[in-house]
Amino acid sequence: MQYIALIYSEETEPTPEIMQEYGAFTQEIIANGQFKAGDALQPSATATCVSVRDGKTQLKDGPFSETKEQLGGYYLLECASLDEAIATAAKIPSARDGTIEVRPIMVF
Repeated sequence: MQYIALIYSEETEPTPEIMQEYGAFTQEIIANGQFKAGDALQPSATATCVSVRDGKTQLKDGPFSETKEQLGGYYLLECASLDEAIATAAKIPSARDGTIEVRPIMVF
């Protein structure tokens, strides 16, 4: 089953150490067959929020909500169970000071 691990953390410039940790984590989940996809996102200031009201497209700069933690990236994981996905997400380096949201993917 596929799960998405959404990485929320404070927006700061990543250190070389944290980038090494992410590289090692990514190589680990590639090696054990759990990696389906994953990327970091540009800062939230580059986001554009789109909504349609009364048939008109409306745009808003930046993130929809103002919070301390912002969505910074994701991993799409292949795991046998939610427990496995949670255990894998707990290894994501940003889990130490941010939040990792794990959700099953709906396959149509």
